[in-house]
Amino acid sequence: MAYVDGFVLPLAKAKLEAYRKQAEGAGKIWMEHGALAFRECIAEDMNAENLRSFPNLANAKEGEIVVFSYIVFKSREHRDEVNAKVMNDPRLKEFCDEKDPIFDCKRMAYGGFEVLVDY
Repeated sequence: MAYVDGFVLPLAKAKLEAYRKQAEGAGKIWMEHGALAFRECIAEDMNAENLRSFPNLANAKEGEIVVFSYIVFKSREHRDEVNAKVMNDPRLKEFCDEKDPIFDCKRMAYGGFEVLVDY
């Protein structure tokens, strides 16, 4: 079964285009190093009655939207191999401005997931 890295993060609406450019560049790097899929999704319909919303989960503030993203790999081992290559790729640093980050990494949720059902 496949393996998925998943992320949820709040993002200032004003930084959406900068985030898109960053994500497009990073996605190309992940795919070049072997990821099976790379998706970045913007919360759009968040009004499910009697359920906890992603904005609530991400503790999104006024003027923020929520990003849900995931990367698909063949297995946990494959994920570890691909991520090691990506983290050592000097191009990845081009997308990170430590002085003016696009989002707050400390507010991002992350997890690695074994796929339970896959059609």
